[in-house]
Amino acid sequence: MDIKKTTDLSWDDFDELRDPRPDSNDFDAVVEQAISRRGFLGGVLAFGSGALAMGAGMLGATSARAQAAAFPFEPIDIATDFEIHVPQGYQWKPLVKWGQALFSEAEGAYSPETGVPVEMSDKVFGENTDGMELFLVDGKELVAVNSEYVNPKINLPASSEGVPANADEVMLLKNMQGVTVMEIADNGNGYEVVLDSPFNRRITHETQMTMDGPAAGSDLVKTNADPEGMSPKGTMNNCGSGKTLWGTYLTCEENFNGYFGTTGEMPEGEGYSRYGIGAEGRYAYEKYDPRYDLSQEPNEPHRHGWITEIDPSDPESTPVKHTALGRFKHENAEMVQAEDGRVVVYMGDDERGEFIYKFVSNGTWSDGEPGDGLLSDGTLYVAKFNPDQTGEWLALTPDATGMSMEEILVFSRMAGSKVGATTMDRPEWIACNPLKAETYCALTNNKNRGLKPNEGGDETPVGGPNPREANNYGQIVRWTPENGDHGAIDFTWDLYVMAGNPEVHDDAYAGSENVTAGNMFNSPDGMAFDSTGMLWIQTDGDDSNEGDFAGMGNNQMLVGNTETGDIARFLTAPNGAEVTGLCWSADRKVAFVGIQHPGGAWPDGEGKPRSSVIAVWREDGETVG
Repeated sequence: MDIKKTTDLSWDDFDELRDPRPDSNDFDAVVEQAISRRGFLGGVLAFGSGALAMGAGMLGATSARAQAAAFPFEPIDIATDFEIHVPQGYQWKPLVKWGQALFSEAEGAYSPETGVPVEMSDKVFGENTDGMELFLVDGKELVAVNSEYVNPKINLPASSEGVPANADEVMLLKNMQGVTVMEIADNGNGYEVVLDSPFNRRITHETQMTMDGPAAGSDLVKTNADPEGMSPKGTMNNCGSGKTLWGTYLTCEENFNGYFGTTGEMPEGEGYSRYGIGAEGRYAYEKYDPRYDLSQEPNEPHRHGWITEIDPSDPESTPVKHTALGRFKHENAEMVQAEDGRVVVYMGDDERGEFIYKFVSNGTWSDGEPGDGLLSDGTLYVAKFNPDQTGEWLALTPDATGMSMEEILVFSRMAGSKVGATTMDRPEWIACNPLKAETYCALTNNKNRGLKPNEGGDETPVGGPNPREANNYGQIVRWTPENGDHGAIDFTWDLYVMAGNPEVHDDAYAGSENVTAGNMFNSPDGMAFDSTGMLWIQTDGDDSNEGDFAGMGNNQMLVGNTETGDIARFLTAPNGAEVTGLCWSADRKVAFVGIQHPGGAWPDGEGKPRSSVIAVWREDGETVG
């Protein structure tokens, strides 16, 4: 495998190139049932009691101008350029860019020609920003933000041609990923990073961690460097995020598999194939660091793919990997509370044909208390969606799976397969409505739906919350727990929206009827609710503006009214970029938005493209969310 080429691939394409799934057309008969656009609306698409009373026809007639009445902004058009666009009456500016100094000693370290030198690479803001959360600590505003992965051709010297040539260059890549904690403040010119704040901190692939929960210390996570299996090093491929009720940050390890390879024989072991772990890594770490060499440390991958908790208020604290929450390609972690006070964490496994999970603690939490032990003791469940729009959470226990508790947590995907969980169209961000007990999950896309099984051999039939074969557009599923209790086992579900292109298609691929020529999008990914109950939707899809995606423009951020179904476009990103990560200032007057892997030379207009977090605000000083 040519490493120069693999670093240019998306993580999904990288996985399939290294571990191609077998073709299967067993589901074609299901597709022949053919869901028409209007026929589908009579089934599992719903917007709330008021919208149901109006009927699908009225929703289908919704125009961009009519939608504007439901939102405090005029929806914007698509864009195909290398700029940021927001509605009239709003402004934006960069808050922080890749390579920007967090400490005085790193000022001037970034160069548009050469990037950042290795000795300063853990003292600057990382690359490819993703999930983030804001915390108010002693009157200070702190943002914790992920740096999901790196683009080696941007980070490494030109002579390396995108492939690390030595241990120093590997260290450079390690340091540009992970998590940044930084203080921000508005000193009259808009929000900026507070240089040298005592809260500023970088957490990288080299940062010392600890583990808790049933799998901590098990034989599955022991290595030569850590024979006790309690002290893993590093957090990697940090995608989505979460915020605990007690004020700490949850960073979610997603495509960890691509960092591992082998310089010798590929070891035999359960889980390598299901988790996409192969003989050659994406970044050649294994050539220069034995920790990533499977022939030397076959258990090292088992120490990644977890939810990691970080205390932003204490820069000396040790991050904790919570094994009780399961190991898979975590997108984000949405924490709420059950009626009886137990803590509930919803999580998606972002790969085609994988599952949605939730963790329910055994202990309870009260306002003002710490969360000690709550994320290390509880039950992990996986979701089953029934065709009749009911569903249930299936407990992953030794009795149900025939696996030990340690095996269930380290190999959660296999446990989910054993109990018959529903294979989903790439579960990405999950968001809970703050005004009512309902939960939303972005199912971003799945080109293999109805065509290929997942890596575990589970079928991916068309139907239920995954209603389209070869689904390149995605949808958002919504469920309501029984009796409004997030701790309940049973739930009912529907679809809030099916993304699509009504300018190209006139069937189910046109999308649901709340998708129009004025607001169409593909591949919903990041999601967050604001304080008013509006759902903000970010996309990471095809921005070619061609073929099935003609007229859809660049990736974008939209706002959805979950009662009426109205959706309006709020922001468009530079071409080539994904919009991902969203949080608000303490007074809700500024939204902070992540712009990942932009094209061109955005935002500087010269040199290298720089992933960044931007600040967006209203000119009249009113709240944004």
